[in-house]
Amino acid sequence: MSEFSENLDTIKYLFENPEKLGIFSKEELIEFNTERKILSLKKGDEIIQEGATPKGIYCMIKGTAKLFKVGFNGKEQILRFVNEGDIIGYRSILSGELYGASATAMGNCEIYYVPEKFFIKILQHNPNLAFNILQRIAKDLGEYARTITYLAQKTVRERLAEVLLLLEAKLGTDKDGFINISLTREETANLIGTATESAIRLISEYKQDQLIEVEGRKIKILEHKKLTKLGHVIM
Repeated sequence: MSEFSENLDTIKYLFENPEKLGIFSKEELIEFNTERKILSLKKGDEIIQEGATPKGIYCMIKGTAKLFKVGFNGKEQILRFVNEGDIIGYRSILSGELYGASATAMGNCEIYYVPEKFFIKILQHNPNLAFNILQRIAKDLGEYARTITYLAQKTVRERLAEVLLLLEAKLGTDKDGFINISLTREETANLIGTATESAIRLISEYKQDQLIEVEGRKIKILEHKKLTKLGHVIM
């Protein structure tokens, strides 16, 4: 079982059986049952906002969200995608800082919301979840470092190849082989750090070169080896 499945299973168990954990008082159980939430969101709905004070954590049950920062020019830089089992907001709670990024739903999502005090307490009494959160922090740092590297050192054409491969690896594909995410051309441009017009042109070139298949906002990788070589990607 992956750490993400364990995260979701632990938070789900907390939601459904808080009294069985044996770590909360009667007063805390009443408070938890009052404050916990299952959020049903639509595309574009905000989950957290950069600069806001964290109140709790959000665990993705179903769907995908994007985590991003907004630059001085108002342009988004997508940092990573959040899917089933991922937790949002934990780093700010653990560091005692404001949210360092925003997150919005990319489609229909279901999310568990757990108030901060209960998340901290369960971490203190659940070594497996605490270790998995440390693993998630380490992997997030690796993703951020990779983002900085490819933005600084790779051409836009190379960046697109790497991003498509990473999206497929993280989000998987549907029954027809298309990556499990629907991105606007602007969102694709924000991912690879370029203008929307450049992203449109590159996707068209990839399609003409038969590296990918495009169906509306969906993309299928046809030539994994060629994209890996083009993007200088180590998977």
